Amino acid sequence: MYVCVCKGVTDHQIRQQVSDGARSWREVREATGCGTQCGKCACFAKSLTREAVQDARCEANMGLAYAV
Repeated sequence: MYVCVCKGVTDHQIRQQVSDGARSWREVREATGCGTQCGKCACFAKSLTREAVQDARCEANMGLAYAV
């Protein structure tokens, strides 16, 4: 789904940026240009980035869990 119509940024692109190592809205914004023109998408894009970062952290921590 398109998140930023002005720059043509999709939710998949935002999630891909997080998969590639972005850990903040600023990093995603700089890499994609999302939210830099009219700004109407910024609130949703920020929450999507936050969700993707949280998912990435949970995924990374799954390998660290072990039973005692």
